[in-house]
Amino acid sequence: MSDLIKSSAFMALGTLLSRITGLVRGLLTVAVLGAALLGDTYNVGNTAPNIIYNLLIGGALTAVFVPQIVRSFRDSDGGGAFVSKLVSLIGTLIFVVTALAMIAAPLLVSLYAPTFDGRARDITIAFTLYCLPQILFYGLFGILGQVTNAKERFGPMMWSPIANNLAVILLFGYFLTVVDDLSVGTITDQQVLILGVGTTLGIAIQSLLLLPYIKGSGLTLKLRFDWRNSGLGKSLRLGSWTLLSVLASQIGFLITVNLATRSGLSAINSGIEYGAGYTPYANAYLILMLPHSIATISIVTAILPKLSQYVIDKKVDAFSSDISHALRLVAIISVPAAFVFFAFGTLIGKSLFFGVDETSAEFLGKVLAGFAFGAIPLSMNLVGIRALNAFENTKYQFVSTLITNLVAVALSLVAFTALESEEVVIGLAVAFALSYWVGLFVTDYLLKRFTYKMLLTRELPFYFKVSLVAGVAVALASLTLRAVNLGGNIPNLLMVLFITSLAYLLLARLAKIKEVSETVKTVLRR
Repeated sequence: MSDLIKSSAFMALGTLLSRITGLVRGLLTVAVLGAALLGDTYNVGNTAPNIIYNLLIGGALTAVFVPQIVRSFRDSDGGGAFVSKLVSLIGTLIFVVTALAMIAAPLLVSLYAPTFDGRARDITIAFTLYCLPQILFYGLFGILGQVTNAKERFGPMMWSPIANNLAVILLFGYFLTVVDDLSVGTITDQQVLILGVGTTLGIAIQSLLLLPYIKGSGLTLKLRFDWRNSGLGKSLRLGSWTLLSVLASQIGFLITVNLATRSGLSAINSGIEYGAGYTPYANAYLILMLPHSIATISIVTAILPKLSQYVIDKKVDAFSSDISHALRLVAIISVPAAFVFFAFGTLIGKSLFFGVDETSAEFLGKVLAGFAFGAIPLSMNLVGIRALNAFENTKYQFVSTLITNLVAVALSLVAFTALESEEVVIGLAVAFALSYWVGLFVTDYLLKRFTYKMLLTRELPFYFKVSLVAGVAVALASLTLRAVNLGGNIPNLLMVLFITSLAYLLLARLAKIKEVSETVKTVLRR
């Protein structure tokens, strides 16, 4: 039985519950704020700290530091001094970044939602100010989470977001019961304050929950400001390339949000009554990330410390074998998910987003269908990026990310100019999917410099085999849905998911795709 599956199973369960609670949180957010202009003001404001964190700090806190942390564990003090200095340095940086971001809040709103004015702009600025302190807690969560991962204690980083989601679920659940028909014109400043601060409180809870696990790992962390000649220079050089990678991603994302908010407002002005802006894009993306987070992130998180050790010990064959195995495990989740999103996107939208009108929910489902086949290269590419991290090469990661985002921006601009305003967001989703297919081949070519062979794309025949199985399973479910209608969106969705899953498992067994049964047995046993 695969050690990788064993180490991923507990994380996957935590991530599954995290994503389920995150989805419930998203559904309640849409139910309270809607999928149109008010929902966009909240989503832009709540997205701002993520953008700033990833842009200026997050790149230095991602898996690029894991090889450095793993190596420090071989020091005489078990890595305590190095990790303390690293945490102190990152903490100082995020404090400065948070302060500057709050000063620049109106400018951020102008960048991401330039067409908002009047009350909509005021609300967006308020949400942004209340949410920007999240940068501090994202930073704490990021660096402490990487330390626990390097210690191969993967559960805390996967489970603590559940507490965050539950806190926000309680907040929006309360609003749903006491407030009717919120809009840009009716929401009060006090309600904006409660929603914004409550959302930030959830991130604080998520981050602080990691502290006991750090203490339990045996590491003693202290504030250390003696950064000179501390060994952090190499880490920061690696982080600088990752920073450029995140910069490229965030510029691409800025353009996406800008185009989505513009097209959404244009659709409203032209008489479209359903939400066609950034909110459906953000919520469809949330659903797209479910299988990616449950399977791919769990697997690559579990594998990275071992890959780093292989590189240190120059075990290239073992490195390549683990990458191949990881890619195959990723396939058994990402491939059927892509087919389900494509075939049943509108049914998923209408079933899950009960708080908005059916037309808005159906449109969100169409956006999800546009994203659908990006689920496969998105997951494969992440495995390749983590492989580059293990070789401590972040320059190639920047090259791959830059090319991927240039393709995405180019295709997004084509969609914005060629499509009607109410169709632009669907085009943006398709642009995202196509760009990651390009990025997959770029990442694989760059990784070949270290492994001397194409590791990612050589698994495409296996992905094609899984695609045939998944395609037949989804086709059977689709035919059943046409023949048998249970009279409601949710019962119909449960029916097609059950039939798809059952047919997929049976067909995978017939096709001798052993990774499917291997994973199912391990997860059920745990």
